[in-house]
Amino acid sequence: MKIIFFDTETTGNTDKDFLCQLAYKTDDEEFTEMYKPPIKIPPEASAVHHISNKMIEGKIAFKDSKEYTGIKELFENPEVVVVAHNAPFDLKVIEKENIIPKRFICTLRVARHMDPENKIPRYNLQYLRYFLEMEIEATAHDAMGDVLVLEQFYPRLFTKIQEAFGLDEEQTVERMIEISSKPSLMHSFNFGKHVGKKVADVAKSDRGYLEWLLNEKLKSDQNEEDWIYTLKYYLGKK
Repeated sequence: MKIIFFDTETTGNTDKDFLCQLAYKTDDEEFTEMYKPPIKIPPEASAVHHISNKMIEGKIAFKDSKEYTGIKELFENPEVVVVAHNAPFDLKVIEKENIIPKRFICTLRVARHMDPENKIPRYNLQYLRYFLEMEIEATAHDAMGDVLVLEQFYPRLFTKIQEAFGLDEEQTVERMIEISSKPSLMHSFNFGKHVGKKVADVAKSDRGYLEWLLNEKLKSDQNEEDWIYTLKYYLGKK
C-alpha cells in the first residue's frame, strides 16, 4: 500500500472549472507543476491561490505534459491510496483529466466524523494548521503548501482512528477509506442567518430555512454533496 498526498489549484470551485496546478508527495517523491487550463483564470481564483494568467502563459495543458502518463499510472495504481482535504472536489478536477484513482481518503470528512461534538470551529486545512499548532513552513493555498500541511495532519487523524477503534495499520486505512466514501453529516452552520447554531436545532425552529437551503444546494454548480446529505437527513428525507 502506498499513500499519496495531493492537492490541486483550479480556475474556480464549480463543475465548470479546471486544473491549473497539481502537487503530490509520497514517502520518496514530491512533485508540483502549473498547467494551462482550457479557460482563463478569473481574478477571484487568482486572489486565493495567486496563480495569474501571465504565470501560465508559457505552460502546456496537463494532458499534453511529459509527466501526465506517469502520474495517471501512479494515481490509478490499485495499491495506491490518494489523500486529499475535501477529496471529492480534487477527484472531480483530476477526473476531467481522465485520472480516476481506485481508493481515496478525504481528511475533511474523516475530521468531521471524529468530531461529533463540533469542538473544531472550522475544518478548512489552513485553519486546522493553526488550530492544531502545526509547526511547518508552507505557503497557504499553494498546491504543494497544502500538501505539506496535509502530510502533517493525516498522521493525527490516523492515530485518532487507530486508538478509537483498536485497529492495526491496514484496518485503520480501510476505516478512513470507508468514512471518506460517504457524505459528512454537518453539525453547525458557519454561514447565513443561523451561523453558529446547530443544524438539529434549526430543523426544529426554522424548518422552512432548511427546505429553502436544500433547494439552493440542489441547484448549485459547486460540490454540495455533504450539505445536501445533511439537510435531507435533518428534514427526514433520507
